[in-house]
Formats: sequence, structure tokens, C-alpha cells
Amino acid sequence: MIKKRVFVYVQHLLGIGHLKRAAAIARAMAATGMEVTLASGGMPLPGLALDGVELVQLPPAVAADAGFKELLDGQGDPVDESWKQGRREALLGAWKNADPHALILELFPFGRRQMRFELGPLLDAATSGTRRPAIISSVRDILGGGQKNPARQTDMLALFDRYFDRLLVHSDPNVIPFEKTFLHTERLKDGDRLHYTGYVVDSARAQRSAAACGAAGEGEVVVSAGGGAVGYRLLDCAIRARLQSAQGARTWRILVGINAERAEFDRLSNLAKSVGAGRVIVEHARTDFTELLRNCAVSVSQGGYNTVMEVLQSQAKAVVVPFAGGAETEQTLRASILAERGMIDMLDDAALDPASLSAAIDRAAGRPRQSTVLVDLGGAEKSARLVSEWTSGLRW
Repeated sequence: MIKKRVFVYVQHLLGIGHLKRAAAIARAMAATGMEVTLASGGMPLPGLALDGVELVQLPPAVAADAGFKELLDGQGDPVDESWKQGRREALLGAWKNADPHALILELFPFGRRQMRFELGPLLDAATSGTRRPAIISSVRDILGGGQKNPARQTDMLALFDRYFDRLLVHSDPNVIPFEKTFLHTERLKDGDRLHYTGYVVDSARAQRSAAACGAAGEGEVVVSAGGGAVGYRLLDCAIRARLQSAQGARTWRILVGINAERAEFDRLSNLAKSVGAGRVIVEHARTDFTELLRNCAVSVSQGGYNTVMEVLQSQAKAVVVPFAGGAETEQTLRASILAERGMIDMLDDAALDPASLSAAIDRAAGRPRQSTVLVDLGGAEKSARLVSEWTSGLRW
């Protein structure tokens, strides 16, 4: 029997959440026997787990800032037409080599407008050949603030209608349905095109962590900021908040993301030495993060998709301070919905200071731990099953 081949495209620009989610789905597909190629357009992520998945690292691009309007290359210089041509050729070459039965574009056409220079030609190549693959869009639960313009959403729908067969929405519709941020969701339901998968988490890593039954993070306040590119303010505030918190006698573990500047890490380390009284540990993000969450007294984090789902999976008592820079509203909306349902405590980014954060941590510490996981977290596995089903009739 011919193994089905899948080509996944992902572009992370600021944090690493998009890449981690795409990688989890790619691993789940590979685990079912599919041959999976993951083309990544962001900066390389050391230690990214890609069991059975072939990685194609494109010339990397990053966002200049939280506005996402300007692209920089891997050396920090603005991209030009020559760079775009080279990147486009690299992507199309990888696509041709993979010869896939399915093409999955992460976020596009519901985001990543900056990448049309290469995604337009890729979609044209996929739809103009004699062997047309299944073309699938893969999106998270919430569209970012800049994408909620009605005219822009109409453009998204037109692109989807022109090129795409299916939409994977990595959400639990009982928690956050796609219509919360996309106006034309009913149109996408026509022809059985929209499919909810549940939220995507790294289930295999969580299972390994649970099986190990380690004590890492036992009784600690664990503070994290995802990839770390925009998390310095939260981490700095948390170190200062310990002095005012009823949890001050506990160990406070500050996890600095991979994208944080070295100078930021050093400033946080020096602050911890100055005011931490030996109870504050500053270190880089760890591979046993899910174990830390499972064992901690309180988790403090930003509101990114991956981190929040790992928090819910671990059933940790949690304070979420959603990032609200630039035009971003995604994290705030997600956190507010989960807070309304009693799954987390939320502190608005605008209200963040040591006093408000320490009070939020103390409130969370006083709540009972969640006894069950309250959302569908089977998104990676269901995505793999659906892609397998949609490619089953392709015999080439």
C-alpha cells in the first residue's frame, strides 16, 4: 500500500507556538504511518521533537516587532525582493520533492498575509498539476486582532473558496467556536469543509512526564513566558511580586524563553539574586515543563495557545496574564473565556504590577485544583485521522 505523503507549511514570526503546534500535528500524522515533511519558515528551534518527520528549514524570517508588518531575515535585516525570490524557490523546490497527497498550510489564509509572495505560487502549483492534493488550512481557536477586519475576512473566505478543500480548527467548539472571531464561519460549514479537532497538545510528552512520576516543581510557583520574545515584563514583575505574596516562602521558578535576549536573562538573574532571598530560580525553559506544571502550587504564564493548553492538561492552579501588545487580542479573548468558566485566574496585562500579580497568585493558590480536564485536548490525533481519511482515495 502506498504511504500517504503530507507537506506541512508553518511560519512562526515572534513566538514559537505556531511551530510547536504544527510539529505536534506532524508527529501525530507520522505516527499513523504517513510520510510527513514539515517546512518551517521561522528561526530554527533547537530541540524541536520531530520523531519520524522530515524537516525542511527555509531561509528564516521573523517579525520586526509585535505589529508583524515588517519581515526581517535571519541576520535581522529587512527582507527584499531577492530574498523573497530565493525563499519562494526553496519552498517550491521542497514541495516538488515531497510530491504530497496533502498540503497543509498553518494559519493561511486566515493570517500570514505577509507570506503571500510564496504561498500564492505554492497554491497555484498545487492546484494546476495533474495530481491535485487535498489542500487543508490549519488554524488555532482564535484569529488575531489585526485579522478581524470585515473586508479582510471576506478576502480570507475568497482565498479559501478558491484553493482549499478543508479547514482544521484546533479548538473545542464547546469552549471557543470559530465564529467567535471569524464572521463567515457558517459559509465554511457548507460542503462539510470545517472540522473541529479539539485543542492540540503534546500528549506523548505529557504521558511520559506522568509515567516518570517525578517531583520537579513540587510546591513551587512556576512562572513562564512561552518563547520569551515578549515575556520579560511578566517575569520581572513575578520576581518582585514574591515579596508581597503569601506564597513567598515557596520556591519561585522563573523560566525564560528561548527567544529572550541574553541581556534580559542576565537582568532577571541579577534581580533574583538581589531580592529573591535564595528562593527565586531563574533558568531557561525546560523540556519537563509539563511535569513542573503537574507538581507546582501555582502556574503563572502568558496566554498563548500552547502554554494555556498545557496548563489545562496538567490541571494546575493558574494565573494567566495575556500578552496584549500591538494589535493582539487573541490571548486576552482566550484567557477571559477560560476565566469566566473558572478554569484559570486572569490578570489583565494593563493591570500588571507586583501587587496585582501577588494578589492573583494568592487567589489562585487558595482555589481547589481542577479534578478533571475540562476541554477536548485530542487535536493532534484527530487531525491525523482526518487527513488520513481525506487522502485515502488518492492512489498515486
